[in-house]
Amino acid sequence: MPSAAERTRTLVQSTCSAVLLVPGLENTRPEQISPETRSVGRDGDVHLLFPADSPAVRAATHAQDGDLPAVLELTDVAPVSVPNRIRGRAWLSGWITVVPGVAEPGRVMVRLELGEVSVDDLWGAEGVDPDAFAAASPDPLVDYETELLQHLHSGHGDQVHRLWRLLGEHRTAAGPDDRAVPLALDRFGLRVRFTRSGDEGSRTDRSFDARFEFPEPVRDVAGLRRAMHRLFDATED
Repeated sequence: MPSAAERTRTLVQSTCSAVLLVPGLENTRPEQISPETRSVGRDGDVHLLFPADSPAVRAATHAQDGDLPAVLELTDVAPVSVPNRIRGRAWLSGWITVVPGVAEPGRVMVRLELGEVSVDDLWGAEGVDPDAFAAASPDPLVDYETELLQHLHSGHGDQVHRLWRLLGEHRTAAGPDDRAVPLALDRFGLRVRFTRSGDEGSRTDRSFDARFEFPEPVRDVAGLRRAMHRLFDATED
């Protein structure tokens, strides 16, 4: 399974939403404190690009001693329609400073030096050591996951539905109206959210997740394609 550090690094470098929470800006609209881009430097610092007139930039520019405490909050929402679409959140706490001279005109780069990191996602809630975060790599499928999940859902729905057959005690109870929706995908496997008919959008125990591990971690989309063929072939046995 991916480590907490890898999962957090993946969230930072994914397309999930993010806001930079800064003291004094509590009433600021989310879109005003959402970075346009984010990346991770070799030392593990997170680099955030904002418009030059962003409240976050103004606050960092005028902070005393050049350091301002801040929290980067990430919210990961499933790219397909499922009950309870939030897949996870992460919080990266530290201090922000302006990095002069590295952004194009009208933009300013802000560096977040990490002090504490935590993640609460489909795997559970964990703290992450900043050094482990710096050393981790994002999942190789992070740039493709949204498109791949949407493709699986729209183009291979029947094959995903047949994964009910691999669920042991649940397989004989599955009906044609029960749903199976691909929820998350990484180099280690596929997670599917199963929902009994009539319970779509509910918060009852009628919806549950199942994880299908690949025989070995995949490195790229070509390897994923082979792994998915093997998984779907298993439903025909």
